[in-house]
Amino acid sequence: MLMQKILQIEKQLGRIRHEKWGPRTIDIDILLFDNIVLRDNDLVIPHPQMQNRNFVLAPLAELAPNFIHPSLKKTMKQLAFETSDALPIKKLLFL
Repeated sequence: MLMQKILQIEKQLGRIRHEKWGPRTIDIDILLFDNIVLRDNDLVIPHPQMQNRNFVLAPLAELAPNFIHPSLKKTMKQLAFETSDALPIKKLLFL
């Protein structure tokens, strides 16, 4: 039910699914949900690639540095430090 709602929101925001893994206007992912580990045909929690994405880990390490990934058993700070993703992250400040 949650996944259907997310897909509906993406569609309302203009996402059109042309190809799997293709470019998109919006992409809403569920990264974590408490300490739940879920493997379903439509949904995997924690997100299976989050530990490989600097743009995910950098903000998580800042917001919740001591939160432990329920499958990898490492903190967000550890994962951010260990990632091999070299994608530069630029922090934007809004007043």
